[in-house]
Amino acid sequence: MSRRSLRSNLAVLFAATAAVTLFLGVLTGLALVRLDRATTQRVDVYGPALLETANLTSAYVNQETGVRGYLLSGQPDFLTPYNQGKASESASLGRLRSLLAGRADILRRLQDVKSAAQTWRTRIADPAIKAAPDTTRAQDQLAVEAGKVRFDAIRASLRELKAPIRAARDQASRDLAGAQRQLRTVLLAALAGLIVLGGVAWRSLRTWVVSPLGELGGQVDEVEAGDLDRVVALPDVPREIAVLAHQIDRMRLRVVSQVAAAERARAQATEARAVVEEQAEDLRRSNTELEQFAYVASHDLQEPLRKVASFCQLIERRYKGQLDDRGEQYIEFAVDGAKRMQQLINDLLMFSRVGRQSTGFEEVDLEQVLAQALRQLEATISEAGAEVTHEPLPRVEGDQSLLVQLFQNLVVNGVKFRADAPPRVHLSASRTTGEADIAAWEFTCGDNGIGIEPQYADKIFVIFQRLHGREVYAGTGIGLAMCKKIVEYHGGRIWLDTTPRDTPGALFRWTLPERQAQSADLPMGDATPEGSDNPDNRDETAETGGTDSGDATMTTAPEDRGRTADDATV
Repeated sequence: MSRRSLRSNLAVLFAATAAVTLFLGVLTGLALVRLDRATTQRVDVYGPALLETANLTSAYVNQETGVRGYLLSGQPDFLTPYNQGKASESASLGRLRSLLAGRADILRRLQDVKSAAQTWRTRIADPAIKAAPDTTRAQDQLAVEAGKVRFDAIRASLRELKAPIRAARDQASRDLAGAQRQLRTVLLAALAGLIVLGGVAWRSLRTWVVSPLGELGGQVDEVEAGDLDRVVALPDVPREIAVLAHQIDRMRLRVVSQVAAAERARAQATEARAVVEEQAEDLRRSNTELEQFAYVASHDLQEPLRKVASFCQLIERRYKGQLDDRGEQYIEFAVDGAKRMQQLINDLLMFSRVGRQSTGFEEVDLEQVLAQALRQLEATISEAGAEVTHEPLPRVEGDQSLLVQLFQNLVVNGVKFRADAPPRVHLSASRTTGEADIAAWEFTCGDNGIGIEPQYADKIFVIFQRLHGREVYAGTGIGLAMCKKIVEYHGGRIWLDTTPRDTPGALFRWTLPERQAQSADLPMGDATPEGSDNPDNRDETAETGGTDSGDATMTTAPEDRGRTADDATV
């Protein structure tokens, strides 16, 4: 790793660049100052001074010409150039003093010119002008000749004045050219310096940043290509780039560890999947064997029960009147027990087959489902004097035969566990939101019966759970367990509404999805083994009216505590 950091290297580079730039800027500034000074001397001082010297010469010539013309002609009009020359002389002298304020030597010569001009006017021009009207032509001619001699002294003074001004102007021109050359040289040097600085900066950034990052990117590409064992390291680079490479290498190590962990997890998942598949196969085989066992057991158990019941009935008919009351009661108990055992076996077999013999879900009209359930319960409803009402029911996706069992169990519960008033059962449906925010239908089935205590709200859906003895309400205690299994098979849930109400009775609620989330077309298990459909068994089920859940194991509850809602007839 480099001893210097990228920040310190860049600081040195920028400091050197700033120093060189400042030096070049100072040189450029000095060259510009010299150029400005030379330009000012050439353009604003000596050039105008030389021009003003020519104007001053012209003013003196105009004065001399006016005086000579006046003396020769005697006409006053010839004095106009003289007067104008005097005014021009005064203005030119003022401007020259201003322009040449820093040159005392030239100002002395300017004073000599002014003195010579003043002497010429005092001794020649002014006296001649005053005496001109009274003099003869010969005298005027003499005065003109004398004035010319005196005016030559002015010209000599003007020549002495122009010489240093011209020399200063020429020197200013040479200084201006030198300043221009110096400025060009400095500018070229600054340009060359900037180019060199740019090259140095580019080379430095390439050495310190671009090349290390390129090398780092190449190593990262190798790791990305799959070479996870490639160590990412840059030894001879600035500290920041080396730290970045080290951080990337640590990230590579983490990725390597995560990949290794993922590989281990995948291997474990593969092993677990194999175990699960093996267990699933065992479960399928076990379910098949269980179906076969359930069918065989139902027939093998019902056959001796039928014989026991038949022979007990034969004994009852043949020896009727020959046995005492206790013997006839024993025979009656035996026949009743055999029938209840047959009914319990049929109910258990039907409970175990919920969802296993389904051919799949289809669109079902619950109005027709309820009508079919009521037709099957017509005798029970008529005998109890019950009234079943309902609000409009929707269409859902499901198994129609199972939904008929669901409605049949719930309606017969309301009829069976009635109070003193004639049974009244009412069903309704409304839209709601089920689990996972899936649109669903919520159904209710309420009655005016004896009701159910809230503490039994969960127990009533457990198979064989009862709140009354068989002597109070007959049945096997499977009805509501069957309802729960059917509703959950359709992707919904069922519960007892324990909210206090003004009217007596029980109120059940359950939900069914509008569109079945699960794949209803998949078989839920093997059907009854081939050849297992027994007409006798079906006839026996029909004769007993299906599953009556009145039979119970919880017989210790008080009679007035209410009834179990799963005591229903299928």
